Amino acid sequence: MSIVPDHALYTVAQVRAMDRHAIDINGIPGYELMQRAARAAWCVLEQTWPRARQLVLLCGGGNNGGDAFLLGTQALKCGRDVVAVALGAMDEGAGDAGRSRQAFVEAGGTLLAAEGLAALPAADVIVDGLFGTGLKRAPDGRAAALIRLANAHPAPVLALDVPSGLDADNGEAFDPAIRATATVSFVAHKRGLFTGQAGDCCGRIVLEDLDLPARPAVLGQPDARLLQVDALPPRPRASHKGDYGHVLALGGDLGMGGAIRLCSEAALRCGAGLVSVATRQAHLLALQAARPELMAHAVEDQADLEPLFARASVLALGPGLGRGEWGRAIWQAALGQDMPTVLDADALNLLAEHPVPLHAACVVTPHPGEAARLLQATTRQVQADRYAAVRNLARRYGVVAVLKGSGTLIADPDGQVAVCPWGNPGMASAGMGDVLCGVIAAMLAQGLPAREAACLGVGIHARAGDRAAARGGERGLLAGDLMCALREVVNGN
Repeated sequence: MSIVPDHALYTVAQVRAMDRHAIDINGIPGYELMQRAARAAWCVLEQTWPRARQLVLLCGGGNNGGDAFLLGTQALKCGRDVVAVALGAMDEGAGDAGRSRQAFVEAGGTLLAAEGLAALPAADVIVDGLFGTGLKRAPDGRAAALIRLANAHPAPVLALDVPSGLDADNGEAFDPAIRATATVSFVAHKRGLFTGQAGDCCGRIVLEDLDLPARPAVLGQPDARLLQVDALPPRPRASHKGDYGHVLALGGDLGMGGAIRLCSEAALRCGAGLVSVATRQAHLLALQAARPELMAHAVEDQADLEPLFARASVLALGPGLGRGEWGRAIWQAALGQDMPTVLDADALNLLAEHPVPLHAACVVTPHPGEAARLLQATTRQVQADRYAAVRNLARRYGVVAVLKGSGTLIADPDGQVAVCPWGNPGMASAGMGDVLCGVIAAMLAQGLPAREAACLGVGIHARAGDRAAARGGERGLLAGDLMCALREVVNGN
């Protein structure tokens, strides 16, 4: 059994088709697949918790429960003490799952009924085999009770294929859902394990392909892909600042000068050759004192923007823009320009109020609330299917869309989706989106097409956030703390 690194993400339907192909075309019996899954999961458990002696299995009535029973059988053969808590009648025995249950009992395993169980037995590790990938509603009854008992138990949890209570397609965690320490994903990565609330449920994710033959082309391309570590090429020694673009950052209405400062400095830190700032007169002194490398300009009406547009190659529009008269005038003038633009914050809210055609090289960067306004939906609907939401955004506006959040998604109008595997909860703080806007603008300024700029920019931003958090912790992480880390990451250090 091998732990397989894989950046391809699939829907539940695609993975089920892979299972059926292995059984019907490749001739691998379903019970053999179940045994392979159990052996693979047992190897992960042994490697992760080598001192674990007592295991408690939570076993549903389907194949996921069968995987857990067979893992328990492996553990018994290795001298571990194993108790299985089974949903449903104690004499259930149909199909491969029933055969697995019988093998566990014959190996000497202890079987308990979930009904009436007030607490889980003592355990060094709990194995979650309650539900597989098909769950589309909140667990209830005894299943819900077992999930709550597992989450309250001091032992770590190993989830088989997907944590019970998590939608494996969309990353929506129902109430309740298992909070696993590690998850063994079988056959192929399910896309829902990498976005939304999945980060609170999955823990460390290990992919086991169960030694299946190569994935057949007839099953289609992956639905999405994880971002990989990537970087810009080294610069020629004869470089000059004009080679790397001129970002014009527009925003910072009265009282919001910090947002445009974060955006524009991030663009500088990520390699834009020149960065100008169009903002209110009241912010100039602070900007020039704190970061003299920025070319800050007072803009009070659209006429003040014309010479700035003439020199710029990329626009970063929205941080601190506001939706007052000044912000609306800046927004209208900026979207009339024929150049790549990153739209963030109130530039997106104004777009939702007044939809207009966007330049094909634009990138929009909404959080779920802004995405909901752009799609005339609710935040709950966006978060319930983030993949559909980001694809709808990209199609509706004809641009590259970045849906921020845990497991940030990037989509182009053709429906290609990339998923960011980096980032941390400390980045849920004011100004982080302003920084991302500047990072992506810097990538555009250095000549990357919109999709590549968004993907690389999202990855750099998230990895810089992780590096900054590693230095002092997640809580209290400030957007400004990313600046030095951005420079390190963008240079491959």
